[in-house]
Amino acid sequence: MRRRRLLGAGLALAMAAAVSACAAEAGPPTLTWYINPDDGGQAALAKACTDASDGQYRIETALLPRDAASQREQLARRLAAKDTSIDLMSLDPPFIPELSEPGFLAPVPDAVAKKTTEGVVQGAIDGASWKGKLVTVPFWANTQLLWYRKSVAEAAGLDMSQPVTWQQLIDATKSQDKLIAVQGKKAESLTVWINALVASSGGKIITNPEAPGRDIKLGLESDAGRTAAEIIGEIGRSGLGGPGLPTADESASLTLFQGDQGSFMVNWPFVWSSTAGGVEAGTYDKSLLDDIGWTFYPRTDAGTPSAPPYGGINLGVGAFSDHVDLAYDAAQCIVTPEHQAQYFATNGNPAASTAAYDDPAVQKAYPMYATIRDSLQEATPRPQTPFYNEVSTGLQQTWYPPAEVDPSRTPERSTQLITSVLRGESLL
Repeated sequence: MRRRRLLGAGLALAMAAAVSACAAEAGPPTLTWYINPDDGGQAALAKACTDASDGQYRIETALLPRDAASQREQLARRLAAKDTSIDLMSLDPPFIPELSEPGFLAPVPDAVAKKTTEGVVQGAIDGASWKGKLVTVPFWANTQLLWYRKSVAEAAGLDMSQPVTWQQLIDATKSQDKLIAVQGKKAESLTVWINALVASSGGKIITNPEAPGRDIKLGLESDAGRTAAEIIGEIGRSGLGGPGLPTADESASLTLFQGDQGSFMVNWPFVWSSTAGGVEAGTYDKSLLDDIGWTFYPRTDAGTPSAPPYGGINLGVGAFSDHVDLAYDAAQCIVTPEHQAQYFATNGNPAASTAAYDDPAVQKAYPMYATIRDSLQEATPRPQTPFYNEVSTGLQQTWYPPAEVDPSRTPERSTQLITSVLRGESLL
């Protein structure tokens, strides 16, 4: 009798599980969106687009690691294993070619590509593409501005309404006995600086980015590469970057800029919200915020427009997802100008859509909105290659510390190391 009761109970559990499974299958599909850490903005957009789908799908977010390299590693491993749980991904632009080349990203339908690039800044379109074709959906874009203390610029006699060069900034900083805030840490931020300097001089770190690794040609041994090395080396050797330059990332640069020795700084727009928040919290006096100005990224040559850094996040759809069509529907919802404006105003990440900059909430939160938008039109992505990790790491190893960067040696040394690694002759 007891055995019959146990069998009956087991049968009941099995039937209940089957009913539950059928109920789950009958409900709307769940799309998993792997996101980079933020202030809750992507989760809010996931909920908004779930509600807007009218029951077609639900979007759940899965948090990736904080640093971009770890995000890349986790996604690459999962996609290589043909993980079907990856429906949507928030992707750092430099890693897009590496994931696109082996077919890890589902092709962007033509209609989706057309809709999601209308009114989008050119820098974001370039960063979302590989081999001349859009392979991800532009979401939010980012660019560095030149931030300056109005009092220092005025005392140095600089007219900040006109384009300024790195040499002008160096001379002004020296004349006022101040420090210039740049990112010299052996990290991705250093690669960003190198690339912006090379591109602003009309050069490219990689001249044939679509070539196989063994055949990649570097453009560092050029006038552009030597100019970049000269600027970094002078700031490092002169002490103008401060004693903490070899460990300075974006946050450390901001702290330096906000202090008594602050003068000029290249950095992302979070500078403004961070400083404004500090004033509101009583950490800084309002006079600091009133003394901060902004303009376009500095030039390496007075007659050549600069090529500001491009950053941000694009949306990729996993090639092995069971719901590719729904994932692209969700992506289109996420990146509407209205949602980009909401994300910009609340999380501080600039929009790829130019229409988002017309939103009053964006303009109130970021009074430099027009400069950000216009800078993004000229922004240049970092080298786009499936071998980006090797290139970036090689740059960080050979252009560090800044005080040892030498225009007569560093570009050649960097070229030799990276080329040797890409040919399988050396290890990083």
